[in-house]
Amino acid sequence: ITGCREFTDEVLTAMETANPLAPAHNPPYIAAVRLFGELLPDLPLYGLFEPTFHQTMPSHARVYGVPYEWIEQFGIRRYGFHGASHRYIAERTPDLLGCTADALKMVSCHLGGSSSLCAIDGGRSVDTTMGLTPQSGLMQSSRNGDLDPFSVLYVMDRTGMTTDELRTVLCQQSGLKGLSGVDSGDMRDLLEAVENGNDRAQLAVDAYVYEIKKYIGAYTAAMGGLDAIVFIGGIGERSSVIREYICEGLDFLGVSLDSARNETVDGEALISTADASVAVAVIPANEELVIVREVAKALEASGNIKNC
Repeated sequence: ITGCREFTDEVLTAMETANPLAPAHNPPYIAAVRLFGELLPDLPLYGLFEPTFHQTMPSHARVYGVPYEWIEQFGIRRYGFHGASHRYIAERTPDLLGCTADALKMVSCHLGGSSSLCAIDGGRSVDTTMGLTPQSGLMQSSRNGDLDPFSVLYVMDRTGMTTDELRTVLCQQSGLKGLSGVDSGDMRDLLEAVENGNDRAQLAVDAYVYEIKKYIGAYTAAMGGLDAIVFIGGIGERSSVIREYICEGLDFLGVSLDSARNETVDGEALISTADASVAVAVIPANEELVIVREVAKALEASGNIKNC
């Protein structure tokens, strides 16, 4: 499901069929919508689905190397998430840089408990790290990220674990939390552990940063250039250390971080040096604004705005 939709029974039922694909997200969202429906039965309820912004990705960026029948029958392809966040960055960054969106190639880095990158060319999403589910792409706080599917089958064969048991491990015991051995997926806890000499925490941080750098390089190649890197999300906005780690060694792309700006940034600001050919910025994402605008459009188009 994409677009801004009214939460009808049909839409909620369709979301429920996807619960096995997003067990940490769909069930609580659906429960909340149904509860609001009971409390406010006369109020139309709408939501903006995360993959909406990514529908502009070219077909070659959306497909996996699976039998084409899987795409037709089961919808197995890359959808992407954090759409409202990446869309806000696509709209706000040109204003910050004083240019038009159609001339801008950027990588939006939504980094937090759940992380994804998006290649934005001319204001449009052309690729993103998350795929069919929020499990893919970068490693998350407690979710695995990209993983060879045969490794999962191998563990199932060796341990006899069920699919539900594996979902729990991959959703709650993996990612930064699982790799680091620290009983937390919070980057602040990992960086503290690194300062205390925890080698596994250092490995987790290094792996996380390395994945982000790889995607920045790949997206630069895919877009044929790079004008800006934008950091958003809890880690992206608040961790000067992670921003520094990511930008380190990217001088060949024209990235040059201003250390003082990076350390002291509070809110929206450029943190690259004045002579850098690639702008680096921190922009707190206003996902709510994007959602409200789209819901208002949907309400007006449906006529339901009269009931609100």
